Amino acid sequence: MEQERLLDWDWFVKKFETISSVDLSAYKRAQMERRINSFMRTVNAEDYQVFIALIQSDPNIYHKFMAHITINVSEFFRNPVHWEVLEKEVIPALIKQHPQLKVWSAGCSTGEEAYSLAMLFQSKFPGHLAGIKASDLDREVVNRAMRAVYSPKVAQTLPVPYFNKYVQPVGESYQIVDAIRDKVKFEQHDLLKDPYVQDYDLILCRNVVIYLTEDSKRQLYRKFAAALHQGGVLFIGSTEQIFQAKEIGFHSLATFFYQKI
Repeated sequence: MEQERLLDWDWFVKKFETISSVDLSAYKRAQMERRINSFMRTVNAEDYQVFIALIQSDPNIYHKFMAHITINVSEFFRNPVHWEVLEKEVIPALIKQHPQLKVWSAGCSTGEEAYSLAMLFQSKFPGHLAGIKASDLDREVVNRAMRAVYSPKVAQTLPVPYFNKYVQPVGESYQIVDAIRDKVKFEQHDLLKDPYVQDYDLILCRNVVIYLTEDSKRQLYRKFAAALHQGGVLFIGSTEQIFQAKEIGFHSLATFFYQKI
């Protein structure tokens, strides 16, 4: 029975990759399997074959499933204490190396992190931003991020000075103003498969790798190291840590911040 289950899972992983180009084998199986099985129950799919047929025939279910497995959770200035380190220590040091910084928000979800960066640079470091790229695996999420429309509950988590200056009401929601939106370029990007642009000064990849296998994490961190300038910084999530950072090409600059050696 266990062997059949293994074969079923392997079949599903390979089949889903042909449909979506997403390689689920790079993710921790136990966590991913639980999420997939819970979604299957909501759409009454009794097994993987039925489920594959369903997502191939119903684009709405496919997009909902992609959103479900990519776990899109974000907020403005998430973990404010870490953003204070970024503002007071990391960015000023980076500006001394390069007056205009090239920044990447990797796994940007619905855009709050990327827009937080844009607001921070506009408010505290005007003239020192070369540009922000923001990317995510999920195309639907990228489209939402580009629209930059947020519910009052989400928008009002912004610090008051930023809220008053950089958002505007749109119906019952709020939208980020054009001056901030124009600083961010969004794109769909698979961190595990797609090539990386080089020469970044700062990369943020927060609360993404916790779902990956250890081997996939190491590959990802090596790619980030290669994409950074020497002296560039990687900012990771509050539950994450890079073990054997020196072997990958980093040293710990501050908690959750790693600098390329």
